[in-house]
Amino acid sequence: MKRRHFLSSLATAGLAAAAVPDSIRGLRPMTTGISPISDDERRARMDKARRLMVENKIGGIVLEPGSTMSYFTAIQWGRSERMFAMVLPARGEPAYVVPGFEEARAREQIRFGNDIRVWQEDEDPAKIVAGILKDRGISTSHIGMEEQVRFFVFDGLRKCAPGAEYIDARPISAGCRMIKSPAEIALLQRANEVTLAAIKATAATLHEGMTQHDVAANLSAAYTALGFRGDGLVILGKSSASPHGSVQPQKLLEGDVVLIDSGTKADGYVSDVTRTWVFGKPSARQRQVWELEHQAQDAAFKAAQPGATCESVDAAARKVITDAGFGPDYKVPGLPHRTGHGIGLDGHEWTNFVRGNKTKIAPGMCFSDEPTIAIYGEFGIRLEDCLYITENGPRFFTPQSPSIDKPFGDA
Repeated sequence: MKRRHFLSSLATAGLAAAAVPDSIRGLRPMTTGISPISDDERRARMDKARRLMVENKIGGIVLEPGSTMSYFTAIQWGRSERMFAMVLPARGEPAYVVPGFEEARAREQIRFGNDIRVWQEDEDPAKIVAGILKDRGISTSHIGMEEQVRFFVFDGLRKCAPGAEYIDARPISAGCRMIKSPAEIALLQRANEVTLAAIKATAATLHEGMTQHDVAANLSAAYTALGFRGDGLVILGKSSASPHGSVQPQKLLEGDVVLIDSGTKADGYVSDVTRTWVFGKPSARQRQVWELEHQAQDAAFKAAQPGATCESVDAAARKVITDAGFGPDYKVPGLPHRTGHGIGLDGHEWTNFVRGNKTKIAPGMCFSDEPTIAIYGEFGIRLEDCLYITENGPRFFTPQSPSIDKPFGDA
């Protein structure tokens, strides 16, 4: 769980003036053998979406650029005030609405369907979307709005096509994206492996007096050496008690907790790994809390079985922590956030390991497993690895951190 505070470009600039550390110089690219999602798989995704639309009595869905449009089409398109939209009907081919002066660039990316309708600067693109709904015979149906569609796009459309009932398209988008294919799991596997390698190489560069920005610069350089772009949340000392870090200056001292929460992408699929250890010799208190955190992560993993509810995973991790005298509930010292989140093309997506979520865990789902123990004024410990669900139970993408003394194992 994170907000990325340290951008790769800034971090790389910070490292430019210094020699590249040996642990980073020795890295080799991990880019070979990556297989992008095939067009056949994307067609199968659209077929599944159509089946779900029929089951949910939805005539079609409207999408803007973002992870769901990319999931179905591989289109990468920035958002602006100019509408670029896609209509995927329950029956028939998709259609696209693009700015007239961007038509050539759009055609370079659109490879599923030939219905591309342009609008000029003095026209209302919502009218063109309404025309597509009418032509597909769904202008008076239930129209699903993908959750990333902005309000002004939705508002313009409902004014131009008032006969439809506009509803949440989440049964379609989440219904497709929550269950990952073997190809998706392979991409997530690679992304997570790269992230762990980058954090490990960065850990070997630490020395007293480094700031969180210095560490972040090394992390960015490690990703570059591995052939990827990645960033991370670097938190040192007492600031590690805040799960998303602090803007306060931090300098590494002997005995400080070091927390790195980081990720990268493989063909768009996102990793999320956190390692926490101590620079120097851990205190008895640090060791005790680290071991408790490890037990909580184990408990969540063991609870993440097919057919179990998502909330039961959170309950399993939280019980370990509260039984040790922390909490209860979301109180600090203790676990102040959910135990994990879905992951895929977005770093946080459906669905979450959190109280109240009775969604049943199913093969193909992917999650982070990251209970945190936060102790304000002292330190925080988070161990995070992502997992995927098989018919026989959960599997981690990366091996768990074995100990506070050897956070990356013996190697």
